[in-house]
Amino acid sequence: MPACGFFLILQEQLWLFKPGRMTSKQISIRDIAKSLGISPSTVSRALKNHPDINEATCKKVQEYAQRVHYRPNVLALGLKHQRSMTIGVIIPEIMHHFFSSIISGIEDLAYGKGYRVMICQSNEDYLREVINVQALLDHRVDGLLISISKSTLDYNHFKQVVKHDIPIVFLDRICNEISSDRVVTNDYEGARMLVAHLLKSGRSRILHLAGPKHLSVGHERYQGYVRALKEFRMQVDEELVLRCDTPSKVEARKNQILALAGKIDGIFAVNDMTAVAAMRLLQDNGFDVPQNIALAGFGDDPIATMVRPMLTTVEQRGYDMGSEAARLLIKRLTDKEEMSFQTKVFPAFLKIRESG
Repeated sequence: MPACGFFLILQEQLWLFKPGRMTSKQISIRDIAKSLGISPSTVSRALKNHPDINEATCKKVQEYAQRVHYRPNVLALGLKHQRSMTIGVIIPEIMHHFFSSIISGIEDLAYGKGYRVMICQSNEDYLREVINVQALLDHRVDGLLISISKSTLDYNHFKQVVKHDIPIVFLDRICNEISSDRVVTNDYEGARMLVAHLLKSGRSRILHLAGPKHLSVGHERYQGYVRALKEFRMQVDEELVLRCDTPSKVEARKNQILALAGKIDGIFAVNDMTAVAAMRLLQDNGFDVPQNIALAGFGDDPIATMVRPMLTTVEQRGYDMGSEAARLLIKRLTDKEEMSFQTKVFPAFLKIRESG
């Protein structure tokens, strides 16, 4: 996939073909006006059902526009309103269920409001993220919706966006160095509830397969893990915290995980894919889940109900988060009044299943 994997969905452009040769003359309001013998302003207002235009004229114009496949000139509309009517989105992985759900929520809200969406994936790579930001700015997007990559430690590319008065809404993975609107899950509380559930069920030595410390979701879920242990008067043993948040890292650290397996009775993984990889590793090496080791993830990915035993996890509402992020961005683009930045926190929901 190229550095900026655009999935640009534009309004369909249909062309008028003249007899004898194919020409690319797009139907315009002036064309309709000339064909019907009325003024362009009358056509424009009739297409919008303006009260100044009688019902018969509105019907005639709209039927003709439909017959010749007229579509509004989005570029012209954008110039009129000093906007491109396009939103840029940068996410870590398009194929990830949670992020694809976010995209669906963004698109449904944005298109319903007359905006187009340009989507890029960083593939968890900082340099690609920087390139994506610049590419979207080059395409004159009105604002950005961003979930930062795991490898992003420098935020100057975001600061430049803000400097140019282009609004950003961070979602799921946020940047604390930049004042902006944000949409997140209550990762801290979700992790706390999940680990507390394992402790209530009699587990006392819980391994945490954690995300990067600098990443907001990794930090918050680790803090929730720590809080649950303290609530149950358990000591935090840093030997039981491994920075291991992907299936490939589970494979790379399998010897270390298996060496700890005999000393633990529970695992809390920072996401479901890591939890499933750990489950398979344990099962392949003679451990019973949950009899020997209870196991839980985070995210409620569809794979959580496909594995056996089905995975205990925390539900994240990606579609709703995407929709809310788009709503906040469009509100900031359209409202003239100065608004304080908002943080929308979606509650986490415990999904207790067979694994723990």
